[in-house]
Amino acid sequence: MNRLAQQTSPYLRQHADNPVDWYPWGPEAFDEARRRGVPVLLSVGYSACHWCHVMAHESFEDPATAAVLNDLFVNVKVDREEWPDVDAVYLEAVQAQTGHGGWPMTVFLTPDGKPFYGGTYYPPQARHGLPAFVELCRAIHDAWTNRRDEIDAHATELAASLGRDIAVGIPAAEASGAALDEAADRLVARFDPEWGGFGGAPKFPQAMALDFLLRRHVRTGSPTALDAVCTTLDAMAAGGIYDHLGGGFARYSTDREWLVPHFEKMLYDNALLVRVYLHAWQVTGEARYRQVVEETVGYVLGRLARPGGGWASAEDADSEGEEGRFYVWSAAEIAEVVGDDADEVLAWFGVTEAGNFEGHTILNCRHHRRDLLRPAAVEVARQRLSSVRDERVRPGLDDKCLTEWNALMLSSLAEAAVALRRDDWLDAARVNGTFLLSQLRRADGRWLRSWQSESGPSSVPAFAADHAALVDAFVRLGEAGGEARWIEAARDTADALLFLFWDDATGGLFTTGRDAEALVARPKEIMDNAVPAADSTAAIGLRRLAALTGEDRYRAAADAIVARTGSLALEHPSGFGQLLVAMDLAADDRPLTEVVVTGDRPDLLEVVRSRWRPQVVLAWGEPFASPLWSQRAPGLAYVCEGGTCRMPAGDPDTLAAHLASRDLH
Repeated sequence: MNRLAQQTSPYLRQHADNPVDWYPWGPEAFDEARRRGVPVLLSVGYSACHWCHVMAHESFEDPATAAVLNDLFVNVKVDREEWPDVDAVYLEAVQAQTGHGGWPMTVFLTPDGKPFYGGTYYPPQARHGLPAFVELCRAIHDAWTNRRDEIDAHATELAASLGRDIAVGIPAAEASGAALDEAADRLVARFDPEWGGFGGAPKFPQAMALDFLLRRHVRTGSPTALDAVCTTLDAMAAGGIYDHLGGGFARYSTDREWLVPHFEKMLYDNALLVRVYLHAWQVTGEARYRQVVEETVGYVLGRLARPGGGWASAEDADSEGEEGRFYVWSAAEIAEVVGDDADEVLAWFGVTEAGNFEGHTILNCRHHRRDLLRPAAVEVARQRLSSVRDERVRPGLDDKCLTEWNALMLSSLAEAAVALRRDDWLDAARVNGTFLLSQLRRADGRWLRSWQSESGPSSVPAFAADHAALVDAFVRLGEAGGEARWIEAARDTADALLFLFWDDATGGLFTTGRDAEALVARPKEIMDNAVPAADSTAAIGLRRLAALTGEDRYRAAADAIVARTGSLALEHPSGFGQLLVAMDLAADDRPLTEVVVTGDRPDLLEVVRSRWRPQVVLAWGEPFASPLWSQRAPGLAYVCEGGTCRMPAGDPDTLAAHLASRDLH
């Protein structure tokens, strides 16, 4: 057994019995590499990564391969979800060298952490243009032994190129409505009008870009923006990327039609998709979108819930050694479960004898994409099939709780609880917020990145993205439940965010805090990836917190982020969906509207919550330190904008009229 058995990350613990003498990320490994005078082999992956498991089985579990690795290198295993800064720096190095990147990621480093060679998956025998892994390792050793000067020079040059701020020198952007409409047009131009999404296969949900388009529709009434959103949401919810039995979405689709997913299910994808399906239901009133929200939230609260109130990170793609085995069916299996209704059920879920995936069928209903509400017989059969499927061997669960991903889900859940009048969801949101505050903050107030039920909180300090997501989540939880403690938690976290991560020289947020271990580069998250960029999420959370508290420094930081990288977002909208949402909040044609409801007035609250109002922030329930609460009479609603308030409203009709003047179409 190596050093990984007690790590917080389930991915690392999966490698604890490897014959490879793994080290976790940290100074001990690099000290040992310096002592031995050998390179570091850095292997980066994550628990739900199919090809990570393949490479582990082929190479890291093989004693002969492990003997070579142990002889030639100090070997370090990293969970990219736990150390996103390490992943980002070395992924950039691999992309610079090869033109592409991915996971598993294999990088060779000098003992001072500088990368000099890297790639992704390497097979045990040479194939498809890839060298055999052991042959590559021996070649690296030969170069290290005989051409050290070349390696050192290349590593120094490569390290110097990492972490460059692509926003430096970009003209400052203004968040005008016209510019945002042009960005929306650019997105729609890439839209697949038949199957939704943007571009060709593989297709990723791009929930942030969809939410931006939905906001533009709310602002302008654009039918093309709404069509792009609804076509995409319908196609995804009808395809195999959606789990029609258990709820929730897989990571992405390998094909244009959303049929064949990469079967891993990630907390962050489902958090972001709950949000956009919720907003689509609020805008259109279509019950099929509410169904997706309810089933996806049910999946998270049921399958991913952990002791104490946290949510696990992911479910793997594989079970019993096969990708997708848990999810696929044969016609005979379904007929045996549902009996007399078999013909209707098989037709609804597109099940055939030939199948659509390696002789089996991935359940889907693509042939009636805009009619996703199931007939009664199909719904009964769905529940039976789900019960039978629960008896199968489930994919592995990555049960670590990541602060950022939990906060993304908390934000969506708090909003959904209010919109769908689900007090049980609001209770679950409060439990999760309490879990985050109690388990993922040290006694000195420093937030941490992850927690796992067996090992507790990790020692990895939280990153900018964790803090940014927490600010937004606590603000939305405060709005949902009317409890002042969540707004105070948002303030504390926002203060830590700006103190630890703000770049005083050029603006924006560094990924790592000023108290973190120094890497060969200090990265910044500017573009969205699988999760929103820290800058963008911070700009949203800080602006909404500023509106509630009156703290101009939060608004100033949000404005600085938008001005600094907004030009990139307007020109390349598919990579900056979350920043476009932040720019929409800051747009010059309509500032945020602040609503305060004092006293016990559920009728007034109901007016505010009767539709999706993305430009509204709401204070109610327990007062907190803010000009919004100053000298307010009880039992009234105040609608304010830009420092000016309307006459207080004491009845629902007056409040509705005040809000209607600020609603956007």
